[in-house]
Amino acid sequence: MIHKTSEALGFIPTKNSDGKPITVIGTDKIRDGFDDTCLAQALNSREAPGVTDLILNPDAHAGYGAPVGCVMVSPTHIYPGPVGVDIKCSMSLLQLDVPEDAIADKTIRRALINAICERTPTGAGRGQRSAKKSRHVGIDLGRKVITQGATADVLEALGIPVEWAERCEDHAHFGHDGCVSTLQERLDRMENSGYHDRLPNKIMQLGSYGGGNHFGEAEIVEINDTPEARRAAEVFGLKNKHVAFLSHCGSRGLGHDLASNQFKALEKHFQAWHLPYPSGDRQLVYAPLGSPEGNAYLDDMAMGSNFATVNHMLINALVLEAFQEILPGTQGKLVYFISHNIAREEIVDNRPQWVHRKGATRAFPAGHHALKDTPFANTGHPILLPGNPRDGSLVMAALPGAEKSCYSVNHGAGRQMGRKHAIRTLDQGEVDKDFDAQDILTNCRTYPKDEAPDAYKDFNEVRNSVEIAGLAHTVAKLRARFVIKDADKADD
Repeated sequence: MIHKTSEALGFIPTKNSDGKPITVIGTDKIRDGFDDTCLAQALNSREAPGVTDLILNPDAHAGYGAPVGCVMVSPTHIYPGPVGVDIKCSMSLLQLDVPEDAIADKTIRRALINAICERTPTGAGRGQRSAKKSRHVGIDLGRKVITQGATADVLEALGIPVEWAERCEDHAHFGHDGCVSTLQERLDRMENSGYHDRLPNKIMQLGSYGGGNHFGEAEIVEINDTPEARRAAEVFGLKNKHVAFLSHCGSRGLGHDLASNQFKALEKHFQAWHLPYPSGDRQLVYAPLGSPEGNAYLDDMAMGSNFATVNHMLINALVLEAFQEILPGTQGKLVYFISHNIAREEIVDNRPQWVHRKGATRAFPAGHHALKDTPFANTGHPILLPGNPRDGSLVMAALPGAEKSCYSVNHGAGRQMGRKHAIRTLDQGEVDKDFDAQDILTNCRTYPKDEAPDAYKDFNEVRNSVEIAGLAHTVAKLRARFVIKDADKADD
């Protein structure tokens, strides 16, 4: 089904063979690893109304309607499925001025783990009440977070450095008409329609990781020894052989509620108007841009995105506070915050189109018009690519070749085992022994098997796919020293 065109590029013809084929990024090993469900979802998504482009990244695997790890482009329609239920799930990287030998001692790392867990709760339903040193967020400030994003007022109220907003892919999102008031009115209607009692608990989740594949990870930065990598690292603010902190999380329960309600609303619309689901899949519901349904989705996506942005900013502020408690005098700067579950209006094929990235991340190279007047105009912006604790993660920068993937790359390694399969087949002793061998500490008594490195694809092969395809180059490798996951409180 996949036709190879070069070492790390291929294509899949559309079902009727008269549309633009699906672009596939991946080496032979990666292409051979795509399962039938993932490929079927890719074809269904490409054939959906209004879709002009679909890219399958090397981390792609079966998802909700559309594969996780895909990019879908449309000038006319908005699709909730190729955004996902965790609206604006994202990565952020905090560079600290702490040299690597400062956390070599396990006692120091264990103290840091506990100090972070006292401030940033983990777990699907947990919020500020379950972490004694968390930052309390009241209902009025929470509403501002949701409707305004990471504005100076919001950041100052939460004790977050205001300059961090400049290192965000998008620090604030607005209503479909570009107005904050539209989101305020939308949130008011939600509360008046029965969401009033749920909202405080969702706001209480600000500054928390949640469960699943979300994490915080202390890293050692190892900058590539090439002129272009060193130049980019300097612009990004990376410090070689120093500690950085990588975070992965999204919009928590609020984003899930917003997305789930949108799926239900659009399904009712399809049923009322007797509209056929694309390829018979209700998870591929859509709305025409400019329609009341399309505007409602864009407004809800904006609110979830604002929440996710501030959630990351608050987590980073709390992590910095934890480091300062254990290692007094620590200073930190945000390198970048970048999403991988969102739809954004961008120029594709010389016209405005909505680029849906589901488990895919933006990759604008040097000279891209969207980076004009930013610090990254001559380097491309930072791309934060999590791999796994054992094999490391990456900071990359896009190359002009990223145009072939609609200026996108994969958001990580991608699963090769479903959660149930990983739990059933992986050996707990071997999983934990892997971490011991690498001297990586965690807050887990036993590391979750469904999140073990072997549950994910070969990250080196994923990296090779991106580099050989000419999408991006590696600026630095991130080597894990400890991990915060959804688990029991860290052992002392």
